[in-house]
Amino acid sequence: MKYLIVGLGNIGETYRGTRHNIGFQILDAFAEASNVSFTPARYGDRADVKFKGRQFILIKPSTYVNLSGKAVNYWLQKEKLSTDHLLVLTDDLALNFGTIRIRAKGSDGGHNGLKNINELIGTNKYARLRFGIGDEFHRGNQVDYVLGKWEQEEKKQLPERIETCIDAVKAFGTVGIQRAMNQFNNK
Repeated sequence: MKYLIVGLGNIGETYRGTRHNIGFQILDAFAEASNVSFTPARYGDRADVKFKGRQFILIKPSTYVNLSGKAVNYWLQKEKLSTDHLLVLTDDLALNFGTIRIRAKGSDGGHNGLKNINELIGTNKYARLRFGIGDEFHRGNQVDYVLGKWEQEEKKQLPERIETCIDAVKAFGTVGIQRAMNQFNNK
């Protein structure tokens, strides 16, 4: 069984460690914990993790967050996978910091990366793991907040929250979306 796990983020040193790059951070930690490395591939970097008889194809798109659909569409077709085997990891302003929300399908919630994915794969019926980044910004400063670095207190809590996300990704592939939702939502 193969699963495509796409972490949203922006490439380049400028964006490393920003809230918008939590998808990249989760996949980097997953690869590191699994003793695998990312290698350059079409539309992004790829790493393959084997866990309990499953293959997790980890993709960090090089298309920037707002154009993530190009990479998702390409890798679904290349690996001949249905959207049932797709999980997208993304940031979410509507959730408090560190809150995890897994859904089997849904709207883009105003997230341009998810909007682009929906448009290019022609559906919103795919799983997503939303990582809460909070909404601690003044009116008009949303972009600066999303592209800003984590606060010190958030940095301290990130490793544990990222570990929980990795466990949720593994659950998605091993016990299915419904059980993963029951186990990890609002954790």
